[in-house]
Amino acid sequence: MTARGRARAVGPVAAPLACAVALTGLLSVWVATGGGGTVRRMPLQFTLAAISSPRNPAGRGGPDPTAPAYLTIKNLAGPDELLSARAPAGRVILAGRGSQPLGARGQLTGLAIPGHAVTTLTPFGPDIVVIRPRAMPIGDSLPVTLTFRHAGQITVDFAVTPPGTP
Repeated sequence: MTARGRARAVGPVAAPLACAVALTGLLSVWVATGGGGTVRRMPLQFTLAAISSPRNPAGRGGPDPTAPAYLTIKNLAGPDELLSARAPAGRVILAGRGSQPLGARGQLTGLAIPGHAVTTLTPFGPDIVVIRPRAMPIGDSLPVTLTFRHAGQITVDFAVTPPGTP
């Protein structure tokens, strides 16, 4: 092939190739300077999220109804702290350890979540409790927004289970 023939063959390819090289270079600079954002791995994983429907729904007499929550939190990062929880079904508190009635257990202002460990919340230890919950049909799910000191706000869907079951 002659020089003139090679020039004719390369000509139509040269412009798109030059554009691709320039675009790749510009995108590389953009990502290297943080323009592309960062990928953040979720430091917390949630499993076995369930909330028991109350035995005594609000307005049906008896003591104030409560709906205890069950949750397992796997912390893949350093220590954190669960500061609060909220749900559309009612007032949510962090309750202290023990099997005593809720009033005797006390409300917590935070719950330590150790780093690189698994924390389980149940009614027999520190847990999340919905006070005087609105109707929560069994089988539905209840979104609960958890606020952590470092991980921020994370919404977890809790399965609504029959009274007294996880």
